[in-house]
Amino acid sequence: MALEAGLLEILACPACHAPLEESKTGSTLELLCTGEGCALAYPVRDGIPVLLVDEARRPA
Repeated sequence: MALEAGLLEILACPACHAPLEESKTGSTLELLCTGEGCALAYPVRDGIPVLLVDEARRPA
């Protein structure tokens, strides 16, 4: 399930405040931080972005 375009425009990474972009790998949807030094990946569960730094993962 993709997020609404308007929602993506207003969301930002809670750690560095950079814009987020959608990334889908298989059936997993995440929001990736576009900040150079950050690059955290936030999960989307049941269509709801979980923007908690403790829940984010660092992509390899």
